[in-house]
Amino acid sequence: MAAPHEPAPPTSAAAPTVGDVCTGMRLTRRHWLAGSVLFFAFVVEAWEQVGLVYVSNGIADEFGVDNTKLGWALSAVAFGMVPGALLWGGLIDRLGRRRVTVASLLIYAVLALAAGLSPAFWPFVVLRFLSGVAFGGVYAVTFPYFLELLPTARRGQGAVALSIGFPIGTLLCIGVSQSLGMISWRAVAVVAALAGLWAFAVLRWVPESPYWLARRGRHAEAATVLRGLGAEIPSDTTFSVEDADRKAGAVRNLFRSPVRRRFLPLLLTSFTFSWGYWGLQTWLPVLLQNRGLSVSGALWFVAVTQVVSVPGYLLAAWLTRRHGRKRIFLLFVLASAIGGVLFGLATGSTQLYAGNLILAFFSLGAWGIWNTWSAEVLPTGLRGVGYSWSTSAILLANTVSVPVIGAMMDHGVASSLTVASIVAFLVVALLAVLPLPETEGRALT
Repeated sequence: MAAPHEPAPPTSAAAPTVGDVCTGMRLTRRHWLAGSVLFFAFVVEAWEQVGLVYVSNGIADEFGVDNTKLGWALSAVAFGMVPGALLWGGLIDRLGRRRVTVASLLIYAVLALAAGLSPAFWPFVVLRFLSGVAFGGVYAVTFPYFLELLPTARRGQGAVALSIGFPIGTLLCIGVSQSLGMISWRAVAVVAALAGLWAFAVLRWVPESPYWLARRGRHAEAATVLRGLGAEIPSDTTFSVEDADRKAGAVRNLFRSPVRRRFLPLLLTSFTFSWGYWGLQTWLPVLLQNRGLSVSGALWFVAVTQVVSVPGYLLAAWLTRRHGRKRIFLLFVLASAIGGVLFGLATGSTQLYAGNLILAFFSLGAWGIWNTWSAEVLPTGLRGVGYSWSTSAILLANTVSVPVIGAMMDHGVASSLTVASIVAFLVVALLAVLPLPETEGRALT
């Protein structure tokens, strides 16, 4: 998409910040390569979170569990990611974005493979939980990492494009589960585990964040990365770094003013928005079957909604570049809530389809904006640990919502009331996000 204009590079005689250089940088083939590698890492994230949802009947039959226990099994990875993201969070700011991504993927691959081969239900759940702990690093670092490689003017579009990895991962899950799932749900689990070997692609083609390098005093390496990304700067450039005296990754600094005024709304929005979306997404095939659709019909319905979400992402990227993060996020979440209400109150197939398609289009477009915005509001020295807390709030909502909604269905709660409880969380997210500042077109600090 052509920009109306490209910002000029900084002209100040003072030492530039990395943000200044990125503001004057153009999009290059190296950005596309790094973005493609991290895009597939996010495909793996999406795949792992929903990978066994579409073969859940096979898991329940083999281990003999009800919907409540099955819900815990399906959410075990997300549950593990909650402490996992927190454990990796400080390391993101101390060890670097690249090391955390590679280590997290490799450890995940080993544990996820062990889970897929587990002979009993509870060892399976425990190993899924531990693989989630390992994978928490990838989940927490992917978006901040990519944003710190992009030109300032392209951050919104780039991160929203990265978000399209979620529906792509979901569609791959459906395809693999419908082919390999006929053999065994374990085959699907093993394929997902092997995807962790993508760590070697990250190691080969994605450079370390120049923001992180400069803040660690590694100015020559930061300059080398920036020149590789197309910036024209001398090799001996020394960058100005804000708050360099603050300890990187220190959690206590998230709760100090003025960071606290951004961090707390960030947490609340992440939790409520995730509950509102994920609570419906995970149980959507079951809810659709309760409305009379066959298993194959329900999966086809889910596949269609994922395809519809792609133009939602693209529209969000186009609009946020022109109107900013906050305005478009509020609009998309409001539209998502309306779609959820229509789905919950549907009395026929037309309303059912319309409600869920509206929900998918706007909620995933909003996720694309949120993945960008939530990674931009904190300074570089706290971006990794702050985003890890935000993703932990997302994952906590994912984890708790799945068994809670499963229990509601087990106890005969009407699907319309179940959906209404989910939509209520979207409304809270609308209010919680209001204090956050606009970040469109502003250099990262």
